[in-house]
Amino acid sequence: MSAALDFNRDGRSWPHRDKSHFIKAGDLTFHVQIMGEGEPLLLIHGTGASSHSWRDVIPLLAQNHLVIVPDLPGHAFTKGASRADLSLQGMARALGQLMKALQISPKIVVGHSAGAAIAVEMVDRKLISPEKIVSFNGAFFPVAGPVGHFFSPLAKLIASFSFLNGIFARLVDRAAVERLLDSTGSQLSEKSIDCYQTLFTNESHITGTLTMMAEWVLTSMPEKLKRLSIPLILVKATYDKTVPPETADDAAKITPLSTIVTLKGLGHLAHEERPDAAAEIISNPTDFTHVSEDDTLSARRSA
Repeated sequence: MSAALDFNRDGRSWPHRDKSHFIKAGDLTFHVQIMGEGEPLLLIHGTGASSHSWRDVIPLLAQNHLVIVPDLPGHAFTKGASRADLSLQGMARALGQLMKALQISPKIVVGHSAGAAIAVEMVDRKLISPEKIVSFNGAFFPVAGPVGHFFSPLAKLIASFSFLNGIFARLVDRAAVERLLDSTGSQLSEKSIDCYQTLFTNESHITGTLTMMAEWVLTSMPEKLKRLSIPLILVKATYDKTVPPETADDAAKITPLSTIVTLKGLGHLAHEERPDAAAEIISNPTDFTHVSEDDTLSARRSA
């Protein structure tokens, strides 16, 4: 891996910096933020993001929970990841080791996109025993069609040439970051965009993200969903341009204890657009049906 982000330099204005810890677990040194008291709750971000993705959700949940928010292996300020750590199984194993190092057993696990698949993998491998999983725009199935057959080999090719990652990181400017985030169907605050720009202009983070994409295999996920014996709350956003909202419907058909919650007018990064709604769903999913499109649009681009 290339030189990782430096927390003393790149993390000087990182959200909730005072809640950051560096925890050795296995061969990795995790950057993890911990806040609040109460039932332990684990938040898992998606591919290419970091703990900052939950920055506005954390304080809301910390009112009643001990909230644990790590950077995934190969991402942001977590150091020491090997290629094996960046597969679905490797991510699950690494986070299981982190929970052991912290001596914490989360009662609720929340995953965004690929983070939701990691949560299911951890439960299936009996690395954790939560009471429920909450999935925000969960990426549970392989990309279908010609795109899927083309994407994985391409990711592997790019990830194998580290100099390409460096070139990409140097070429990314503010406008490119904004275009990339807009392509998810979400509209984020300037503070969130600042964090993503820090990530996308770092060669190590880009390498970790692309290697994760290259190593990601979801062919056995349907069987794992069928075996899931705890409630799975499937939150889908109607403007999601990254993971089709129908993915939640497909997952619900094969998962024994599943509930679908619809967020109207939000994109793939729905929990960043409406952290208040995200926190409410995590805490009281059965009392929540959807966010109206009018409410959602009025909250976009808030500070």
